[in-house]
Amino acid sequence: MPAKTSASRLDCPTEIPKHSISHQHNSSMRRLHSRITREPIFFASENHLHPLEVKRYGPGRIREFEKTSLEELRGAIGTPSSERIFQLYEALKKGHSVDEVYERTKIDKWFIQQMKEFTDFEREMEGSKELSDEMLISAKKNGFSDRYASEIFGVSETGVREGRLSLGMVQSHYPVPVSGADGAYYYSTYNGDDRNEPVEGNKMLIPGGGPNRIGQGIEFDYTCVHTTFALRDAGIKTAMVNCNPETVSTDYDTSDKLYFEPLTVEDVLSIYEMELPDGAIVHFGGQTPLNIAKELQDAGVMILGTSPESIDVAEDRERLKDMMIKLDIPQPENDIARSFEDAIEKGEKIGYPLMVRPSYVLGGRGMEFLDGQGVSSELVLKLHEGRPNIVDAIENGKIQLVFNVPVGRKGEEDDSYRHGSRL
Repeated sequence: MPAKTSASRLDCPTEIPKHSISHQHNSSMRRLHSRITREPIFFASENHLHPLEVKRYGPGRIREFEKTSLEELRGAIGTPSSERIFQLYEALKKGHSVDEVYERTKIDKWFIQQMKEFTDFEREMEGSKELSDEMLISAKKNGFSDRYASEIFGVSETGVREGRLSLGMVQSHYPVPVSGADGAYYYSTYNGDDRNEPVEGNKMLIPGGGPNRIGQGIEFDYTCVHTTFALRDAGIKTAMVNCNPETVSTDYDTSDKLYFEPLTVEDVLSIYEMELPDGAIVHFGGQTPLNIAKELQDAGVMILGTSPESIDVAEDRERLKDMMIKLDIPQPENDIARSFEDAIEKGEKIGYPLMVRPSYVLGGRGMEFLDGQGVSSELVLKLHEGRPNIVDAIENGKIQLVFNVPVGRKGEEDDSYRHGSRL
């Protein structure tokens, strides 16, 4: 079992290009990190993968790579890519040695060893019949999220959280001083004593916009920042939660307290329970905080402004469709699909071309254009299991739509988009 340590949010899983950084520089980086956190880092800690918001809650358990042979993974890890950290993890889990990975990648062996210890512990978890108290404590100290642990053991995230809290396992928050300024931001760990003092007085929690992407851009950072300014003018303090350094909301002096954390239920709820604000305002942060609003409310968070119920009416395709019918608002012929087979059957009844639009997305993310030529909506439905997906008819001359269609390897969503406009 690996040492019971934690990977703090400072430990960005940066891949080191071949021959670009010396071993001396790597050692300096490790010494600097040790001075800040007094904890070693995990190169592959799943804590750092949460902000990516790619429906992956850890470095492993990715079906595509679980099905990939070790020889194929060995070839893949030799080329730097956005997938390499996941491929590295699976290669180590399948038995690749630290030395073999080093020869293929030239990533410092120290980082690879950290990842190897992580994979060893995950295999130990997978071999356990149940999530015991001892195993849960070790998992949290090793950096496994509630969500990832729940997937390994086939239980609910809420169940893992309740079990963790019953054992007294709560996040501690450490300050990172801002160089040359009287300020700090905070990151969490399950190791060590808490070094955080709650903001005094009336205060609000503001979940930020998270990562910038199509449909989740700087406009949400703008609204979050102006929310803090408006509350400050009203004499109310703010605690900001965000994980994106390329934003104004993560400037240390924008809010009264800045938590540099992923926008997940576990992390936001931990901050809420520590700060005990008068409430949380989620609707200015865009899709990222909207997606967790209901879970936060169910866990006891006071959601101010737009309620999770109103959010769901607008975001759930089926409820929005019913509301448009009630208000007599014209819409294309459409139907609701909850599976791939369902989408094909109902799509054929409506007739091509079609647009498949998932619930709880902005800016065209995850949408798919079906022209009857074999373009599959399976990815869309897979990404949004448990929520209704609407299948819209596209009628020339009657309804004009602007849409983004994600295209990539094997139909997977990536950052490349084909743009369509008038149909």
